[in-house]
Amino acid sequence: MCAAFTQTILIPIQGELPQLLNTSASNTAWVITITLLVAAICTPISGKLGDMYGKRRVALILLAVLMLGSAVAALSPTVLPLIIGRGLQGVGMGVIPLGIAILRDTLPADRLGSAIALVSATLGVGGALGLPVSALVSEHFDWHVLFWVAAGLGATAFALMASFVPESALRVGGRVDKAGIAGLAVGLSGVLLAISRGNDWGWTSTRTLGFLVGGTVVLLAWGWLELRRREPLVDLRVSARGPVLLTNLASIAMGFALFSSQIAFPQLLELPSAAGGLGMPLLQASLFLMPAGLAMLVMSPVAGRLERRWGPKPLLIAGAAIMGSGYVVALLSELRAGHILVINILIGIGIGLGYAAMPTLIMRAVPASETGAANGLNTLMRSLGTATAAAVIAAVLTRSTVQVGGMPVPSTDGFHAAFLFGLGAAALCTVIAVFIPRSPLR
Repeated sequence: MCAAFTQTILIPIQGELPQLLNTSASNTAWVITITLLVAAICTPISGKLGDMYGKRRVALILLAVLMLGSAVAALSPTVLPLIIGRGLQGVGMGVIPLGIAILRDTLPADRLGSAIALVSATLGVGGALGLPVSALVSEHFDWHVLFWVAAGLGATAFALMASFVPESALRVGGRVDKAGIAGLAVGLSGVLLAISRGNDWGWTSTRTLGFLVGGTVVLLAWGWLELRRREPLVDLRVSARGPVLLTNLASIAMGFALFSSQIAFPQLLELPSAAGGLGMPLLQASLFLMPAGLAMLVMSPVAGRLERRWGPKPLLIAGAAIMGSGYVVALLSELRAGHILVINILIGIGIGLGYAAMPTLIMRAVPASETGAANGLNTLMRSLGTATAAAVIAAVLTRSTVQVGGMPVPSTDGFHAAFLFGLGAAALCTVIAVFIPRSPLR
């Protein structure tokens, strides 16, 4: 929940950052981008280090780095230290796959599904609480207070984990794959920079294409190297197994479907009525979106029972289908406040079921010694889906605009296109999930 909160705390003031920091919008864009890049790189690395040296130990280190980053950001008077602090906060995102992996090491099998569902639901709760809390703090206090709140949450999580979470005796040892870490970091940075900054740089610009092609080439070379190492950072042979590969592909599609709504609906709620929006202030719009995260939390015990009865695969299929039904409602109805509330609850239920199923599908297909690394890679796949959705939906809404008061704002056609993309991603996730092979419970 703490990690998800840190991802959303700057959304209410993102447009005001250039004035607050006395710099250009292109510089302040890095405040958002750097967290995405660092989190994507660190999640599979931290998962592997947790398998090697102890998941609880590595998770505590990551939470300490998150607190440090929050403090640096809270004390930053200019954009550069804020970017550094946000990068350190991104390191802390690696605690998510470690937390899920710890559950496998410490809980009995019949309780594992419910626990994974509950922990996965806190990602939605953190995001759902982050928006209204951030809007409230931004309206009444200095914006730096947001990072002190994040630091306090990190300290709470650190104290609770140090006090109550047992250390797993399961460790694989071995050497750190430094070449694998470097290759993954460089390759992912290139691809994610091209995706996240393509709208600003231009999708056909030399810089965007250079980062995209260069990152892809590095990742291909990294994969070739990893297949030939005795102790790779990511065991690609395990990742190529049918259940793991298809679950990761479904994760990309589900991440895209989730973020399509998270990009489109806040803008639709806040747009003036003359542009087809609902004209809500930021705090009211945030409260309207919060039930999606709460629906994830409410669904967690249900998801656990369904997983024990039917297994994780039907759970993922149902979750993706429910998300798709939400987008169908968005496309076929006149979007009023009540409709948007229902649609977001449907999407929250779908994400709650899907996010509960995916780690279980992964862990059923990999040995216990690979739990952290495999969950880290799955978290990376979700991040890749959300990053791609953020770029694609932003491009769609930017290119389909109308003039209101002399300013371009997203049009109704743009929002419909965004919902079509979300529906397509949910449908693709459903189809992929149907073909995931069943794995015996390890």
